[in-house]
Amino acid sequence: MRINNNLMALNTNRQLGITNSATAKSIEKLSSGFRINRAGDDAAGLAISEKMRGQIRGLTQASRNAQDGISLIQTAEGALNETHAILQRMRELAVQAATGTNTSDERTKIQDEMNQLRQEVDRIANNTEFNTKKLLNGDIAKTVTDSGTNAASFDDNAYRTTGSTQAGVYTLTFTTAATQAVVGGTGAANAYATTTVNGGATQVHADAAGTLTINNKSVTIAATDTLNNVLEKINNLTAETGVTASLVAVTDTASAAKSAIQLKSTAYGSDATIQVSGALNQLKALGIAVNADTNTVYSDAGTDAVATLSGGATVVESVGNKVTFSNGLTVKGIDGTVADGHTATVTVSSNNTLDFQIGANENQNINFSINKMDAIALGINGATSTEAISVATYASAKAAITILDQAISDVSNERAKLGAVQNRLEYTIKNLDTSAENLQASESRIRDVDMAREMMEFTKNNILQQAAQAMLAQANQAPQGVLQLLR
Repeated sequence: MRINNNLMALNTNRQLGITNSATAKSIEKLSSGFRINRAGDDAAGLAISEKMRGQIRGLTQASRNAQDGISLIQTAEGALNETHAILQRMRELAVQAATGTNTSDERTKIQDEMNQLRQEVDRIANNTEFNTKKLLNGDIAKTVTDSGTNAASFDDNAYRTTGSTQAGVYTLTFTTAATQAVVGGTGAANAYATTTVNGGATQVHADAAGTLTINNKSVTIAATDTLNNVLEKINNLTAETGVTASLVAVTDTASAAKSAIQLKSTAYGSDATIQVSGALNQLKALGIAVNADTNTVYSDAGTDAVATLSGGATVVESVGNKVTFSNGLTVKGIDGTVADGHTATVTVSSNNTLDFQIGANENQNINFSINKMDAIALGINGATSTEAISVATYASAKAAITILDQAISDVSNERAKLGAVQNRLEYTIKNLDTSAENLQASESRIRDVDMAREMMEFTKNNILQQAAQAMLAQANQAPQGVLQLLR
């Protein structure tokens, strides 16, 4: 028997230490509910579960972001609902003003209400906001800028856009021959020149017999008529055509400066020029030159904008009020004349648009914009900042109905876009919540403790711990047997 080293006690004490450590870990897991409380518990499992935790929290926040986006859209759409109601009322007033039973005084009173309603449209556009962010004043709309030294048709550097065109750079190539005039010869076609001005059209029609027709109203021009005679004949029909005429000085592309008649739409306020020399030998209307020569086709200034996009689609629209791309972009404010073959670069920028972060990772977002919805953008503005489109005359009231129809359509398109995005975000929220739920379940299987299994381990270790303590007491008593040998 040896007394210097109690091997039984040492072994029992070592086993008791192991059991105590296992019991402590079981207690830690059972009290925290986690299988992994430190990297030492499962290094790989910890790394995987931490990535999952980041994704879960990101998905949860993305869901909240999408809900905030829906709130913003509902705010904007609610405001546009009121804009719709105002436009419907304005159209109703325009219809009322367009009847011949009204006097000028009654139309003035109708105009007063139209002006107030226009100001309310502006107020809604400028004051509607969400979390102090303006929604309808153009702050979050796509912007369009142009460049190119030959882009003579662009008289401003920024334009309003409508539609869902993606940001990028597009090229406009200007060519002639979209609107043509043919005069003279047996059975020759008449000459038409139509321009779209702020949503309305002014049509000038000339035939070889000496008849000038403006918006379906005829003016007979004799070979001896001077510009003043033609001017007077046109203005005598203003109430029926909605067009007034005045003398201006112009420079023809083929000759020196000369006097000309300038036509101005009373409904839209935009100008067009007619030049008369002799009879109809040189009639220039809205960019179309018409000669009395047999079967001669002219397109001096009537131009089209042809936009060729990267996707290969091409669409043609008359230069004047707007250029429409086949993928949804409408550039308004284009004006003037440009020579054949000239090009301009149009850049669509989304710098001012909203990005909704709807995913847990970078670039998982949607881009969203709301077009400017004030009176100018909708085309219902008048001569001043407080006036609406005119209903002061029978012709202007009729034209106002068409303009308001377009404005109502613009607001409808914007609301439809908002509704589409809202529906998308609602589906996004459902998907995010489902993804977060599934990922949470996966993370739980890695990190959470199996309580039943761990309780079984704890019970086993607790019994072993008690047994080891009892055996250690017995092992410590064993060396005392040596004393019996020494007596």
